[in-house]
Amino acid sequence: MTLHQTITEKVKAAIKDLYSANLESVELQGTRKEFEGDITVVVFPMLRVVKGNPVQIGEAVGAYLVKHIEEVTTFNVVKGFLNLVISDQYFIDFFNEVKDNTNYGFVTPIEGDKAVMVEYSSPNTNKPLHLGHIRNNLLGYAVAEIIKASGKKVYKTQIINDRGIHICKSMVAWQKYGNGETPESTGLKGDKLVGNYYVKFDQEYKSEISDLVASGKTEDEAKKEAPILLEAQEMLRKWEAGDEEVVKLWKTMNSWVYKGFDETYKALGVDFDSYYYESNTYLLGKDTIEEGLAKGVFFKKNDGSVWCDLTDEGLDEKLVLRSDGTAVYMTQDIGTAIQRVKDNPDIGGMIYTVGNEQDYHFKVLFLILKKLGYDWSENLHHLSYGMVDLPSGKMKSREGTVVDADDLIKEMAETAGEISKELGKLDGYSEEEKNHVYKIIGLGALKYFILKVDPKKRILFDPTESVDFQGNTGPFIQYTYARIQAILRKADFDWNHPVKSIVLDEREKELIKLLETYPETIQIAAKDLSPAIIANYIYDLVKAYNSFFQNVSIFGADSDAEKIFRIQLSGMVGATIKSAFGLLGVDVPERM
Repeated sequence: MTLHQTITEKVKAAIKDLYSANLESVELQGTRKEFEGDITVVVFPMLRVVKGNPVQIGEAVGAYLVKHIEEVTTFNVVKGFLNLVISDQYFIDFFNEVKDNTNYGFVTPIEGDKAVMVEYSSPNTNKPLHLGHIRNNLLGYAVAEIIKASGKKVYKTQIINDRGIHICKSMVAWQKYGNGETPESTGLKGDKLVGNYYVKFDQEYKSEISDLVASGKTEDEAKKEAPILLEAQEMLRKWEAGDEEVVKLWKTMNSWVYKGFDETYKALGVDFDSYYYESNTYLLGKDTIEEGLAKGVFFKKNDGSVWCDLTDEGLDEKLVLRSDGTAVYMTQDIGTAIQRVKDNPDIGGMIYTVGNEQDYHFKVLFLILKKLGYDWSENLHHLSYGMVDLPSGKMKSREGTVVDADDLIKEMAETAGEISKELGKLDGYSEEEKNHVYKIIGLGALKYFILKVDPKKRILFDPTESVDFQGNTGPFIQYTYARIQAILRKADFDWNHPVKSIVLDEREKELIKLLETYPETIQIAAKDLSPAIIANYIYDLVKAYNSFFQNVSIFGADSDAEKIFRIQLSGMVGATIKSAFGLLGVDVPERM
């Protein structure tokens, strides 16, 4: 039983013994810094079952706890708050219990428990990954890692949008203007090469519209009749009919893109357990619609189209099959969800990492799957996130004004290099060592800046601000970790045996209290699907460590026991920074 659980039980016992009343729950919180104490019992909620003055009730309960809980040494009451002082020995014993646990905070999955599937990335194959995809990938990957650490089996997946008119636009433009160039002949990554032709298509399309308008067509007519668009539409028809030449070109250009994506994922440090392709899934779901019609989940209109009536749930009627029998996105998503559970029967829930412009789509999807009777539909979540803006404004793929993911990753390393040189952080390193550290700092700055923000909020991303070595930034945390490693290297004596008893400095106690909350923080972050909770925990831990480092002498301690304890405490703080940053996909440099 944890100390919090013991206090909860004894507070209930105190109310029973002192006032003959039953208390259903007890509210505990950390004691505010301006008051003496470690754990605070909130007295006000007790007034529902005990009539009286909250200060007097607090005094009585406090005296009871001192008598019945060995770890509670004394107490004070401020208004309706009972502040308990916990013995140094409790914190020392706790620290010794966990300091050598390399998986501290992580829970091993229970055999037979249901797994969770996390979908993220899900790009189109007509352009490279951009800044928006970076937030998507970082969020999805971090949430998957956090859920895994909380004790669940996790599958990471993505669905690749590899079909449709947008793909055909790149293909047509490459056919018309490419002169047979390839990633090999140009030295360009395949996703960038294909993306260039998507931009080229848009440029030519606009030019043709202007010419048609000049010849007397209306704007709407010109948009529909532009020859290059008609070519793309014809190519899509041929692809859907299985035309050999079109399918061959489609496979070739997509293979270029996949290779490019893989390079970006590797640079970003994210991975996947499985891939689904829209070209394989777009026919899924049609059989389910037939079954749903038979069950009365769907209804057919006079034109033959099939719909789901969600008006009772405050939504509208949703099309699930066109009158010509072709599927819509909703049909496909229904089928894909069902297929994923068929492929992995232990799935008990799914998380879709998709921008908040799709909020309505996922509300509808989850409702339909629930109406169809799938028990796992109760555990479907849309990890809805806000867009990422730059100081220069909004990005547009068609116009080629997006911030390319690869370029941004490279720019972050360069920015980290410039700032590090100014500060003299890596003096004495070889060029190779410097470049390695610059990459770790730059990528860490990018990831931390994005993940420290609540997923629902929109982000204004400033690359230079993110690489600041002070404040709530990735580099500040990485620098603290590197400082701790330097301390451990300096300790060239045996400091691994446990220290049984010392008087703790308040800053040491504060650090141990923060370390104690790490397992609970992982659970809360997993439940809320929020890497920001982990990010902000790390920042609090690092701030507390820096306060300790600046005010408490490690190697100049009064006794060997204190010196050893402080080195061990530094080591565990460093290990926890590395562990928590690992959940966010952020590396830490051993030297900096």
